[in-house]
Amino acid sequence: MPLGLPDLHILLILCPLVFLGSFVDAIAGGGGLITLPAYLLCGLPAHLAIGTNKMSSMVGTAFSCGRFVRSGYVDWGLAVPAAACSLAASVGGARLSMLLPEERFRVVLMVMLPVVAALTLRRRALLPATEEMPRGRRRAVMCCVALACGVYDGFYGPGTGTFLILGLSAFARLGVTDCAGQTKVINLASNVSGFATLALAGQSWIALGAVASAFSVAGHLLGAGMVMRGGSRVVRPIILLVLAILFAKTALEMAGLA
Repeated sequence: MPLGLPDLHILLILCPLVFLGSFVDAIAGGGGLITLPAYLLCGLPAHLAIGTNKMSSMVGTAFSCGRFVRSGYVDWGLAVPAAACSLAASVGGARLSMLLPEERFRVVLMVMLPVVAALTLRRRALLPATEEMPRGRRRAVMCCVALACGVYDGFYGPGTGTFLILGLSAFARLGVTDCAGQTKVINLASNVSGFATLALAGQSWIALGAVASAFSVAGHLLGAGMVMRGGSRVVRPIILLVLAILFAKTALEMAGLA
């Protein structure tokens, strides 16, 4: 596949879905379950789709991270060591993904998508406030969570933010706001390193990712400025619809009808 300027039909499919995914991500998380299938729907090979998705996701996450930093919700003494672990682990995850042949990797993606969607869309209870824990122990626990999620983010990606929030709440005993603040820094680190690893291997369409990044920022801006009650009731149908379209397209391709 040539990696020059993207065709108009690709942009018409991709850009609205990246905007929608980023909008969903800013409200309730799980936007990667829309944006990665969007790249696959455009016909990008699996590795290239993940690498390009990492670019637009990285820009959107940077915006969200900046909001939390400005609001004072990031504890740098906790976030920086965990981010370093996430950064290193994401490189390993990205290299691991490139060891799989394209055909097998696409099968892995098709199996993982519904599993990750189910985990991400489950009702979950988070701690309303941070509980007491020795700071050194909390830092170590956060690093372990960041390592596991970093490998996953480098290898695949969608749902990483949700898994980080769940892990930091369950094991590091952080409240909702503190979870969100530290998660953005950790997730940004894994996005940057995963993107850099895949881009250096030629698995990122920079021109397409740059255009998609603008729509990613727009989606995050709009989503961040909205207060929605029952947001998950809107998010779930959108994610499920995009996944259904992706699976239908893939089934047609396998049957030789598309």
